[in-house]
Amino acid sequence: MAHYRASDSKREQFRRYLEKAGVVDSLTSVFVSLYEQPEKPTNALEYVKQHLGAVGQISSNTEALQQEVIDLKQRCARLTAENKDLKAKLQQYEPASEDGSTAN
Repeated sequence: MAHYRASDSKREQFRRYLEKAGVVDSLTSVFVSLYEQPEKPTNALEYVKQHLGAVGQISSNTEALQQEVIDLKQRCARLTAENKDLKAKLQQYEPASEDGSTAN
């Protein structure tokens, strides 16, 4: 009987571990989502895998996309500054028309 209680205690510790890590909430969320699907997918296991995997992928994809946005903003700023400099240099070589604008 003592062996049964020790095993029961380990199960309880494992259950608390899963709850603390958010595993129980994630699984519950996926199962509820599957339950609420009007048309059940033909492969329920694949559905669960995709929806559980999506949680981790979103955060890594989001981080990569955020870095890409930062890089592109920096590139845009550099190109805008370069464009401004080139326009200023071009103004030196273009004759001004009589109304004050540059000739095209």
